[in-house]
Amino acid sequence: MINTQASANKKLNVRKMAVIGVLSAISVMMSMLPFIGYIPIGPTKATIMHIPVIIGAIIEGPVVGAIIGLIFGLTSLWNAVTQPTVTSVFFLNPLVSILPRILIGIVAYYAFQGVYKVSKKVYTSGFVAGLIGSLVNTAGVLGMIYILYAQQYMEKVGQAGGSAGKFLFALATTNGIPEALVAALIVSAVSVALIRKGKK
Repeated sequence: MINTQASANKKLNVRKMAVIGVLSAISVMMSMLPFIGYIPIGPTKATIMHIPVIIGAIIEGPVVGAIIGLIFGLTSLWNAVTQPTVTSVFFLNPLVSILPRILIGIVAYYAFQGVYKVSKKVYTSGFVAGLIGSLVNTAGVLGMIYILYAQQYMEKVGQAGGSAGKFLFALATTNGIPEALVAALIVSAVSVALIRKGKK
């Protein structure tokens, strides 16, 4: 009995490591491909890098999601160094580039589980998890910029004297909503496929 349990735990750990490895590799590759991982829009960059984080969290839990989110955050930091824009200096701070990305997987996992308990529908749960996970990324990054660098950010984007709150909210709306919808649609479809395959 003990051996059987140990074997099951070992298989589970191997599977988690495999998922972390595959999705982290996808994240790194996406970050290196122009206009895929990080998409330049004016002085900022939109992203779909949060999608592997959310998927990893849904299929293997919040710890796996947090680890893949850490990889996402590290690529964001590296991207700020190697492909800078006028706002990249703010992403050199791990509180902006890394912390919100770690939270994506954790929040997305519990969003998925919460909706699934009520709806019993994987597609709906995946859609909500994708939506919320993406919004955590947007709100976390822009929120940290607002808290730590509001005035400096406005100066960098040529809006000195303007309202940082209004500007960042507009940015969150124009970039964040499309990102969230794309994430919701992709995550919901992938969740159905992976969970259905896992049950076979």
